[in-house]
Amino acid sequence: MTKPIINKKLAPMAFTESLFSATEKPDASAFLWNKKMMLNMNCRGYANAQFMQPEPSKYAFAPSLEAKTFMQPEHPYFAHHPGRYFYIRDEESGELFSLPFAPCNIEAEQFEFVANNKQVTWHIRHMRLQIELRLCLAIDDPFEYWKVSIEDVNNQPRQLSVISYFPLGYMSWMNQSANYDARSHSIVAKYVTPYQKLADYPALKKTAQMTIFASDRKPDSWCAKQSAFEGFGGLMQPEALNKSLLPNEAAFYETPCAASHFRMALSGSTENLHCVFGPMHNEEEAVALKTKHIEACISAFSSANQTTESSDFPFQVISADTQFDSFINQWLPRQVFYHGDVNRLTTDPQTRNYIQDNIGMCFLRPSSARECLLTALTQQHRSGEMPDGILIHPDAELKYINEIPHSDHCIWLPLLLEVYLDQTNDVALLHESVCFNDSTEEKSVIEHIELALNWVLAKRDERGLCFIEQGDWCDPMNMVGPKGKGVSVWLTLALTYAIKVWLRIAKHYKLDVSVVALESQLLSLRNTVIKHCWDGNWFARGITDNNELFGVDEDVEGRIFLNPQTWALLAGIDEEPYKSKILRAVDEHLQTPYGNQMLAPCYTKMDERVGRVTQKFPGSAENGSVYNHAFAFWIFAMFECGEAEKGFLNLKEMLNAAHSEQAGQMPIYLPNYFRGAYKQFPETAGKSSHLFNTGTAAWVYRTVIQQVFGLQGKANRLIIEPSKLPSLGDCDLFYRFRDATFTIKINYVSALLKQETYVDSVLLAQNAIDDIVAGKHYSVQIKLPKQDKSKAARLVIVCGVSGSGKSTVASRLASHMNAMFIEGDDLHSRAAKDKMAQGIALSEADREPWVQRLFESAQQKLAHGYDTVLCFSGLSKKHRQRLMSLGANACLLMLNPPKKELEKRLKARKAHFFAPSLLQSQLDSMEPLSHDETNTVLIDNDVLKSYSLSSGKGMAHLSLENTVECALNSLTNEPIVKALN
Repeated sequence: MTKPIINKKLAPMAFTESLFSATEKPDASAFLWNKKMMLNMNCRGYANAQFMQPEPSKYAFAPSLEAKTFMQPEHPYFAHHPGRYFYIRDEESGELFSLPFAPCNIEAEQFEFVANNKQVTWHIRHMRLQIELRLCLAIDDPFEYWKVSIEDVNNQPRQLSVISYFPLGYMSWMNQSANYDARSHSIVAKYVTPYQKLADYPALKKTAQMTIFASDRKPDSWCAKQSAFEGFGGLMQPEALNKSLLPNEAAFYETPCAASHFRMALSGSTENLHCVFGPMHNEEEAVALKTKHIEACISAFSSANQTTESSDFPFQVISADTQFDSFINQWLPRQVFYHGDVNRLTTDPQTRNYIQDNIGMCFLRPSSARECLLTALTQQHRSGEMPDGILIHPDAELKYINEIPHSDHCIWLPLLLEVYLDQTNDVALLHESVCFNDSTEEKSVIEHIELALNWVLAKRDERGLCFIEQGDWCDPMNMVGPKGKGVSVWLTLALTYAIKVWLRIAKHYKLDVSVVALESQLLSLRNTVIKHCWDGNWFARGITDNNELFGVDEDVEGRIFLNPQTWALLAGIDEEPYKSKILRAVDEHLQTPYGNQMLAPCYTKMDERVGRVTQKFPGSAENGSVYNHAFAFWIFAMFECGEAEKGFLNLKEMLNAAHSEQAGQMPIYLPNYFRGAYKQFPETAGKSSHLFNTGTAAWVYRTVIQQVFGLQGKANRLIIEPSKLPSLGDCDLFYRFRDATFTIKINYVSALLKQETYVDSVLLAQNAIDDIVAGKHYSVQIKLPKQDKSKAARLVIVCGVSGSGKSTVASRLASHMNAMFIEGDDLHSRAAKDKMAQGIALSEADREPWVQRLFESAQQKLAHGYDTVLCFSGLSKKHRQRLMSLGANACLLMLNPPKKELEKRLKARKAHFFAPSLLQSQLDSMEPLSHDETNTVLIDNDVLKSYSLSSGKGMAHLSLENTVECALNSLTNEPIVKALN
């Protein structure tokens, strides 16, 4: 037997990601967690942390009242936001700066922010000091551990002061204070959580309402009063640091802080400071907590505990794309595990989130997924209805959004069950008896699933469409159906898919369910959606209480939504003409270089037919962002409906977005969204939400393993059918499945007609390994046919000054060629449009990001196989050549009408941002076509005169369409510069 290759040998890459500036991506952060807490640590020194007791709580706050119990997207930072700062003062020169960057905000000579799976580290060099600042969490307590190591670069004696400053913020409006505890040499802050209802008090009095900051050195001085520390200098230049010692002042019903001053004498060696920070219940705990956690802190940062090796995840890949490998092997499963390990650090996770997050745990820790399913079913009502949240602690209660009725929770059950069974073949689970939330009666898991699906089936209108109530998977769509009449097209399609999945399970395991009735329901649901909700090119999103169809072509905003198109394909509506029309509609209206938007155009004002989602800023959250959870559904659907190459392209777009400069994050997680509104606010599109709580992770991990690499468990076998992706190339895999290990080599072979699968050099009759033996190692080789690359898509670029007719010409060409059309004006920033409206010509600095957006948009359309027509002014030869470099199958048309004609058109044009007074500046800036610009066509004055832009009639010599066809068919390496007259 071949010796197993363990995963760290297969992929010996460091589980780290570094950032070398505190200002280039100022919101970039990393996150750490244990069973009791979660901490999101910003590269500049800001932090957002919470711990369980049993409800999520905080022990350091913002300077004003805030949402204290859960993470928010695009969380704002400001000077007093709960930070973790260390001031460094040279006692001889008086020089001062802060670690890691805030609040002094002084650029260090060298800066590195390092994230890995166990800790966060900064390496900073400044003022002839080499400093290492490190952070990790206690193993099983809600405490932060910090270590500061300082040495003089030249090994010279120096006198320094290190002042640790942890702003505790506005802890409570009711009762707050902080003082120095001489017994533990710590600063202890107290607050009281206010209550209104008497019934709330017994639970509150058990909570931790103190925060302790302790260190392994006794401080030389201290300050616990924020105003005394800052004075009028603020945190950038605190007045307390103007003196040799801090004022040793406590806070009594004043905003507290934790500032401790330590003198250090450097004498050629490294000086270390260890600190711990976290919650406690009472003052009596202070000494014990300090002793326990200081010792643990020192141990955590000892040389024996500094490893950053990869975690033992079950799947790894080595391909030519090391960026892809690093994320899939390490960061993605870490994010998946976080969700399943602590359930987003809440005691009442939304039912849909709880179930979907555990889809990912089926691959990492199947026992957690099993527990999740059984826990969820015990809280099901006897009617079959699932609650809006799952209570996972005895003292938990439904809160916030889980108090609002949503309609989709039942449909996720069979989806989790199928993945779990595929990974484990745990057939016994199907027959396990489970009680209900409101009944002691017990039913099998099979019966629970049937009840759930039948409950949704019963909640339909006279047409057979599912009621939406106050929302479905899109939480804030809360005004569609509160009267009990509005319906969700997405939910109807999702129910169809859930039944389809349940039928697969029932047939495979020969369950005693009514297959004929379920198949009849499938057909009925499918026909109902097509009859009532197909808009000719895509499916509507829903029908309101007032019987208004929305998410259709006639809508000005929210014309098309991604989810109905995705789930129509998943539900099996993937034949023609539906499939090709859906694919094109999504790519035309929703596709951006950062992924597919959730809807478009984004809502710019409240739409009371739809609800709260329309109040969100255009391109944020569910209002037209690239909401990665929905985009992950789409990626999965592409593989399911036979569009593997497209699915892989979309997957790479999602991963590349996390790496992009525009995102502003470190590529160590998938955020819940990237900003959208690509044609409304293109300058901010692609910005990360910086929120790592998202069901995206589980769906992407499943897609990578089961779809991209085709590792699919079924009963007692492992099917291995990697998608035939030329863009992936040869690769090696490691996979641990049912306690067996598999090393898999994938190679593409030119002369091969179909996949060949070998195990220990023996060719298998099928692409599957049967009767998996736990503990056994399997050496697998996969040979795949090398596919010929399809013919490159064509690109036509139409240029000309404003008023030349390029938009009209380009749009007609796109229609003639059945090509995608990119309007350059759509991708100007708001600031650029405002400048032009004011008659101010754009500078090169204004145009550069615009041309980059044009390049990325055209590049994406071509990569997806679409002929593309793009129009933009093209004043600069450099810009024209940049866009022409997108492919050999490209040509450029330059429209050149006379100035009088241009002035006439601009004067007649209405509601356009371009000021007519700018025409001359464009004419002056236009660089004429030169003979080294290949594959270009100049359409001069006479030709344009004979072509009616309003009627589209033919030209005197060649129709415009034929001119382009001639240019495309005559592509050579020689210049094509024509004057047709």
